[in-house]
Amino acid sequence: MRAAVAGNRLFSALLAAGIALRVLVVLGFPPALYFNDSFDFLRIADDPFPHPLRPSGYGLFLWVLKPFHSLGLVTAIQHAAIVGIAVVGYVALVRNFGVRRWVAALAVAPLLLDAYQAELEHLVLSDTVFTVLILEALLLLARPGASGWRRAGLVGALLGVASVTRTVGVPLFVIALLYLLLRRARWTSFAALAAAFVLPLGGYAVWFHSDYGRFGMSGVDGIFLWGRTSTFADCDRHTPPAELAHLCPYGSPDGRPAASHQIWVENSPTGWTNGKPFDEKTNEQAQEFALWAIRTQPLDYVRTVSYDFFVRTFSWKRHRYPTVGTEARYHFPTRPWAQGEKPLPLVGGGNRVSVVRDYEHGSGRTHIVDPFAGWLRAYQKHVFVRGTMLAAVLLAGLAGLFRRRGRKEIALLWAAAVTLLAVPPVTVDFDYRYMLPAVPFACFAAALAWGRGRIEEAEAAPAEPEDAEVQPAGA
Repeated sequence: MRAAVAGNRLFSALLAAGIALRVLVVLGFPPALYFNDSFDFLRIADDPFPHPLRPSGYGLFLWVLKPFHSLGLVTAIQHAAIVGIAVVGYVALVRNFGVRRWVAALAVAPLLLDAYQAELEHLVLSDTVFTVLILEALLLLARPGASGWRRAGLVGALLGVASVTRTVGVPLFVIALLYLLLRRARWTSFAALAAAFVLPLGGYAVWFHSDYGRFGMSGVDGIFLWGRTSTFADCDRHTPPAELAHLCPYGSPDGRPAASHQIWVENSPTGWTNGKPFDEKTNEQAQEFALWAIRTQPLDYVRTVSYDFFVRTFSWKRHRYPTVGTEARYHFPTRPWAQGEKPLPLVGGGNRVSVVRDYEHGSGRTHIVDPFAGWLRAYQKHVFVRGTMLAAVLLAGLAGLFRRRGRKEIALLWAAAVTLLAVPPVTVDFDYRYMLPAVPFACFAAALAWGRGRIEEAEAAPAEPEDAEVQPAGA
């Protein structure tokens, strides 16, 4: 690996720039940046429990690091993890797939240099851990050679852990199964993939059952789908079942807030109250209402999802969506987010101030340190992957599917990118942070399609025996 990295001046320069960028972030905004979800994860870390609003996988990651009482350590590990997976991705492209070194370097450049990616790593959020897990899993799966059961089992375990970190990992398991079908893998590989994937999910579902009396990953799947339909559901034109009428969104469809925002606003039909989970009946009725709305207004549903996927995702400019406050959390701030001004109660007990203090053994307040913070804000205005750029990369990868060689690997990575982009608009809402994990998959697919300088050599790699020792991608 060291020789592969040292042999490319372009990649070495990009790697150095990526490390320097993250050093500036650590210096400019110690110890961490916060998002609304951050405090729920910290509450899980302080005293682990299956959270009813979101999977607790990232909270358990924080719990493992809690003895150090340092959010600065958490963010440093997240920064290092992305730099590490960029190196692994570069080496995998060059060694395993025969991609030209300069093309491989460009493929990992967004991971290293995108300002919003670096800012996301500094947030106390699950996205960084999720990205590392799924990238390693699918690069390992795509590596040339027979898909032995040990390799498939490791892939399944990585995707399973990713899915208890963010549930959008579950569709990636389906993509992995289809890829094994295309590769005509042995039944032992399918069995290993499925068993290793189900193990963490099953364990989590049992844990969830112990607290709530039902198996599941969260108690808000119906609530989130209600939010998706809340932007277009029109109870004035279509009469819902009487028992669901109280869930009709307020106001005209043209003047409603964003889908994801309507769930949490004051006096929402969902009955959301800070510090209290949704009850099982509300979640079930919300799902019934959402399915009724989709059946009743299918074209409106398709129109809403299509707009979020094709227009919002691939727009050249970023917009303040889903709310001004939410989108602002993805920018390097000019002042700390003073969560102490509104110490909102949290599900499970405590509030936004107390959980940070319990974890950090200090205030955990973000410090804005100039000139580093100012440099980063200026950098963020110009250096990031715009939606239109991502669309072009996806089209390049799609075109690669019509080439003779490497179709299966390209299809795997390209399908992963599209899935990560499509699932949120289909089930919840569009959000800019959901775009970032898809970017490296799109770039890697395009690199495989058009940057392979040693295709024959890569495809002629000796097949691994079914009991071969499994190594991480790029090792």
